[in-house]
Amino acid sequence: MRAERVVAGFDSATALLRDLSSHLSGARVPRPGERPGTGQDLLASAGEKANHLPRGLKERIYALSGWTEAVQRHKVGDIRSDRLAEWVAGHYPKQQSDVAFVGSSNGALTHLAAALRAPWLPQTLLLPVRRHGVPPEDASEDLRRMRSTGEELLRANPDWALHHMHDPNQDRLMVAGMCYFRTKWLRLPAAYERHLRDVLRPGGSLVVSDCAMTWPTTRVGERYIFQHGGFGGATTDELQHGSDRVREFLRAYGSDYTKFVAPEPDDESPEAEWGFEPRLLEDLRDLADRQGWNLVRLRYDEPETVSPPVADIHRDWYRDRGLPTGRLLVESFMLMDTYGALRTGSVPFWTVFNKEPSLRALESYLDSREPFDEIRMALFSHGVESVGLAWADQWAGVLARARELGTFLGTDPESFPRDFAVLVRFGRELAQVRGKQPLPSPLRWEEAAPRLDAAEGVELSELMR
Repeated sequence: MRAERVVAGFDSATALLRDLSSHLSGARVPRPGERPGTGQDLLASAGEKANHLPRGLKERIYALSGWTEAVQRHKVGDIRSDRLAEWVAGHYPKQQSDVAFVGSSNGALTHLAAALRAPWLPQTLLLPVRRHGVPPEDASEDLRRMRSTGEELLRANPDWALHHMHDPNQDRLMVAGMCYFRTKWLRLPAAYERHLRDVLRPGGSLVVSDCAMTWPTTRVGERYIFQHGGFGGATTDELQHGSDRVREFLRAYGSDYTKFVAPEPDDESPEAEWGFEPRLLEDLRDLADRQGWNLVRLRYDEPETVSPPVADIHRDWYRDRGLPTGRLLVESFMLMDTYGALRTGSVPFWTVFNKEPSLRALESYLDSREPFDEIRMALFSHGVESVGLAWADQWAGVLARARELGTFLGTDPESFPRDFAVLVRFGRELAQVRGKQPLPSPLRWEEAAPRLDAAEGVELSELMR
């Protein structure tokens, strides 16, 4: 099966991979609407018109865009991890670098990799699988229906762990017609090893992106884990036991449920989308030892923990090279553009999602930094008024902190969180920002590492045999 028919285009790992690899290749990353044949393209091409449609129809279009990318259930046994690894590595040019990244998805570290001109190889991919007849509120039924399919996937791919994820809050529209299989490599795939040997210079640094976030999970098998909910607005307690917010959310969607239904958790595991599975470290140690590389573990508490130091690194990098430092670009989930940030001289601050914790992280950053002259912000729309959503007017409070200009970028606050046209408008409007600058000379790992190591919630360490 072609990887494009297997791996979700609407996932963080795929979006970050495409952005970084396009940047390193010297090609502009294709935006939704420019790559025919994916669900996100379908959504984006209809985005401008969809924003004016009735709510129910907009939600159905959004769900359909994801469903078109999902694998048919009977084809799951044909998926092979080695082919997907070749697809990932094939995105990158064979250009030499002093540093390379492997591990957890992270938008801030994608910006850092772009500044270093270094590749990143994800440990986790999302494989959506079509299925019907499961209420979004009932994670237990999702597991019951899809367990045999997950076990079939693992039998065919012994180097994977499966994190079967069901988020009835943020992914309500998507999980109505598909299940989320997030796979994590436990062994370093051959295609990853070949690419690293081709591009990482002797004496270079192989950096492990190690997000330490864990989540309550249910153990299904030795390599099969079920996760209810995901990082964002609803707490783990609300997901498991309910709350007033959950009841109001379900009532607003006309549900007969008063709380979410899920298997009882019996373990803590790396968070399905963002967390790092440490069993991969053994192969990385072996490879680094054989190749004479420094193996560096970049461990951080949560996905946004590295956003403040990476923003600071960019601001210092610009200043040291005589460039302006007064622009801030606030990105959201898969709405990010490493090349656009550099060309507009923008300091990137990546937020995981459009939820209250992300807003608080951004506000905390601005509270302790020199003010910015300009702040531009994009908000990712997931189509749901989910528990913990930070509304557009709350985000607008951040824009008011700019000394000269504070504005949404590609975002229609009146349509949020159903502003599906943002998928097209974000890149287009960023490209139209005036005051372009030449790309700065590449950052060096030796410049970035001390700033990362000094950041709260971040630990940088060399792993020796």
